[in-house]
Formats: sequence, C-alpha cells, structure tokens
Amino acid sequence: MLWIKAFHIMAVITWFSAIFYLPRLFVYHAMSEDQVSKDRFCIMESKLFWGIMTPSAVVTVALGAWLIAGSPSYYLSAPWMHAKLGLVVLLLIYHFMCWQFLSRLKTNSTVRSHKYFRVFNEVPVLMMVPIVILVVVKPVFGA
Repeated sequence: MLWIKAFHIMAVITWFSAIFYLPRLFVYHAMSEDQVSKDRFCIMESKLFWGIMTPSAVVTVALGAWLIAGSPSYYLSAPWMHAKLGLVVLLLIYHFMCWQFLSRLKTNSTVRSHKYFRVFNEVPVLMMVPIVILVVVKPVFGA
C-alpha cells in the first residue's frame, strides 16, 4: 500500500500544480487584447487541462479510492477522512468550473474579468491547506 500512497501523493502534487496554474492562464487570457494571444492561451489552457490536470485528477481519485478500499473500516470511520473527502469533492467541483471557463474563453463568451480570475486562482489554496492538515494531523473532532 505504500507504493499506492506514494503514487497517490505524486498525482495530488501534479493535480494541484495544474490547478494552480490554469486559473493564472485565465488571468492572462482575460487580459489579452489581440486574437493571436487569445488563441495561444486557448492552446495552452487546453493542453494543461486535458493533458495534465484531468489525468492527474483521475489518477488521484482512483488511487485514493484504492487506498480506502485497502482499509475501509479505518478510513471510513475516521472523521478527518470525511472532512477531507468533502474538500476533495469541492476540489472536483472547482476542476469542473475550470473546464467551464476553459470552454467559455475558447468561444470568447466569458463575462469574467482578470480580477475575478485572480481571486478564483486562490480558491484551491483554501482547500489544500486543510486537506494537508487533515491528512497529516488527523485531528479528532468533538473531543
């Protein structure tokens, strides 16, 4: 199981790297004024989303499920795991929102400004910090 956990952590790092970078590309895309730049950002965003971000999310979830399946009584009875899984669901919703923005930017139909995307870019940090704390500290709730 340690090999699975190691690859799970690598997939999480890769997913978060992409999830931090893609909205930054959205910032620059929203600020761009010429079509050549917009087209370039569309290519970069699409390659990042479909080539790195989505595959690493799939691997993260699959390996996480494998880890849980290896010891379901331990993981599914732990309140910290319930909180972590709730945050992972929010992260998957964020991932889906990135896909929506990617699609809208591609067709120039986004109504969001670069300022919105600057704030949107910070949201994953609000999920990463408690996820890491929950996994490492494994706090006991209600004690």
